[in-house]
Order: sequence, then structure tokens, then C-alpha cells
Amino acid sequence: MKKITIAIDGHSSCGKSTMAKDLAREVGYVYVDTGAMYRSVTLYALRNGLFTNEAPSGTIGGASIDVEGLRRQMPDIHISFKFNPETGRPDTYLNGELVEKDIRTMEVSNHVSPIATLDFVREAMVAQQQEMGRDGGVVMDGRDIGTVVFPNAELKVFVTASAEVRAQRRYDELKAKGMEADYADILKNVEERDYIDSHRAVSPLRRADDALLLDNSNMTIAEQKEWLLEQFHKHAGVL
Repeated sequence: MKKITIAIDGHSSCGKSTMAKDLAREVGYVYVDTGAMYRSVTLYALRNGLFTNEAPSGTIGGASIDVEGLRRQMPDIHISFKFNPETGRPDTYLNGELVEKDIRTMEVSNHVSPIATLDFVREAMVAQQQEMGRDGGVVMDGRDIGTVVFPNAELKVFVTASAEVRAQRRYDELKAKGMEADYADILKNVEERDYIDSHRAVSPLRRADDALLLDNSNMTIAEQKEWLLEQFHKHAGVL
């Protein structure tokens, strides 16, 4: 049976990564978390002093990006994924360092959207993503997978939920990990990211014309998993 490419796009904190990871594990496909890739670039920028309070380009929360500095250092940023047998899911590595937990902090969340608007960052990430999925058998989630990275993907899904529901999920996730969290701050971050992602000039977040819409505001993880698996079977020719 031919292995297909599955593109899952949608708003931040709508559960698309959990859906994609579970589906990949269920059907034996490779999972690629593109959001983690942009978060890793953001973490690199934060660690290397590439956010300032002076430059006017790319701002959020009072911080700005040293765009030219990041452009020069992009060739030094290498992102990879390694399967974690304990969790049954892949972990994210930045230049060989495990950063799975580091990239999930609110500090990274508050800075990732302007990083993701930069054309040279997206170009570098898209090239890596296309290489990872060139032979099919991949589940990839992000903001522009079905529109830019894999416009010919056999199965495209666009996931959304209300901002309030997504903020609550993000809050619960952080608290469960023992991390500090404030619901009001998270809701503001979700709304800011929605606006930036949808209005950026390069690869804005939008639903592909042939993408299936899934609003999971009132769905359990089990219900989402069942729905997505059914769609996979239809598009992979299993049913």
C-alpha cells in the first residue's frame, strides 16, 4: 500500500501536534513537529542575544529581532528529531542538544511568531521539512504544511478551536509539567499569535481549499483520534 503524506495545519494550542503524533504512531508513519522547529530557532535566538529592545523589525511583547544577525547564523542552526522509547514520541534536538522542554516555555511562546514571519527562516525550515517527507509516510503539522510545504498532500486537515479553549488547554499542559502559568497571559499570547500567524506576509496561516475542517472545541482526544484515523483510512485506500 502506497504511503501518503498527511498535512495537519491549524491555530496554536488546538491539539494538532497530539493528534499528529498519535496518528503517526497508530499507522507507523514518521511524525514531524514543524512548530518545534520554529520554536527551536526562537530558543537559539533567545540564547544568542538576537532579541533586542531597539531594532524596529519583528516585534512582540516589546522585544525585537536582530534580523541580520539571525540571517548570518541560520546556517549554524540544525534541528533534528529522535524517537523517545519512554514516551513513544519524538524529541526535538537543537544542534544535537535535547531541547524538548526548553522550547515549550512561555518565553519561547511569546517570541516564536515574529521569528516564523521571517522569509529566510521559513525557507530554511521548509527545505528541511520537504526533505524529511519526500518519500511519503509522514505526518506533519504546522501552519503552512498543506498550503506551502506539501500542497499535494493526499490528506489535509485544518484544526481549530476557540481561543479560550486553547488557552485553557495550554494552561493545563504547563501546570501538569510543573511549570508556571497564568491563564490571562496565555490567552493574550494565543490571540496575538493568531493575528500574527494569519496576517504575516510570508506563508500566512490559512485553510487550504481541499483541507478538511475540524473544530475540536468540544471534542475529547479519543473522539479526535477516531475521526482522524477514519480520514486516514479513506485517503490511504484502506476502506
